[in-house]
Amino acid sequence: MLKNDNFYKNILENLYDGVYFVDRNRKILYWNKGAERITSFNSSEVVGKSCSDNILIHVDDSGNQLCTSGCPLSDTMSDLIPRNVEVYLHHKQVYRVPVSVRTTPILDLNGKAIGAVEIFSDNTPKTVIAQKIKELEKMAMLDALTGLANRRYVEINIQTRLDEAQRYGWRFGVLLIDLDHFKKINDIYGHNIGDRALQFVSKTLLNNARVSDLVGRWGGEEFIAIIPNINEEQLYFTANKLRVLVEQSGLYLDSGVVQVTVSIGATLAQPKDTIETLLERADKLLYYSKTTGRNRVSIERNLVSG
Repeated sequence: MLKNDNFYKNILENLYDGVYFVDRNRKILYWNKGAERITSFNSSEVVGKSCSDNILIHVDDSGNQLCTSGCPLSDTMSDLIPRNVEVYLHHKQVYRVPVSVRTTPILDLNGKAIGAVEIFSDNTPKTVIAQKIKELEKMAMLDALTGLANRRYVEINIQTRLDEAQRYGWRFGVLLIDLDHFKKINDIYGHNIGDRALQFVSKTLLNNARVSDLVGRWGGEEFIAIIPNINEEQLYFTANKLRVLVEQSGLYLDSGVVQVTVSIGATLAQPKDTIETLLERADKLLYYSKTTGRNRVSIERNLVSG
């Protein structure tokens, strides 16, 4: 057996996945290069701190903050059962990244947990996203600020989806997404912070959409997502997941945290829809979200019942 600790450390440092160790109080004792790459937090920034100190701040699909309730590391140390869960971590640049987390207890000679190790893998479809970006750049169809598809490309995509729906019966949905109180953010913090808010929201939307989805900037503080092969229930779940992930993010400034929320109008394309009728319906649903409290998702049934 090799006794050189550096040998094992070199193996850990060169893993593609993120790896970190915590003690019984969840204080971080080790943070590898993979963790640095996925989160952009350097080892010097996190070692010695608790994993809940504005570092990973894991949340689930419903926006529950797992650092305060349901932490897989804490649960593993309590019952000594390894776990494998899908969560969303907080990137240093404030957007949310989907990750697959595996936790294992670290035991002393008496079989008592003295800490735990977490291994996490980036679930963002980076290769496909990079390929999409390259294609859009060639067609001059990227929004300069956010890096998302611009309005022109989105319109082309919607028309393609409508043609497919009429020809093959393939269903798709549209999410029209608007930042709440964006003018107030610009007025209080300045347009530079407003631009940063648009950028982190766009990354949160893009990183947590499916490979087949298209996310674009519709204009100003409005975004749009085209979601193929989906029913009404799935469309609502997808929209609400994106809403929650934006809500659970924020810009960390010297003066405090700038929280951002979004309102969403969600609608399925109908057989006789045109681009105009589809987007008009999505816009009405977005308006309904805005006028009934913001930070919410409205889908067709909201208009019927409202």
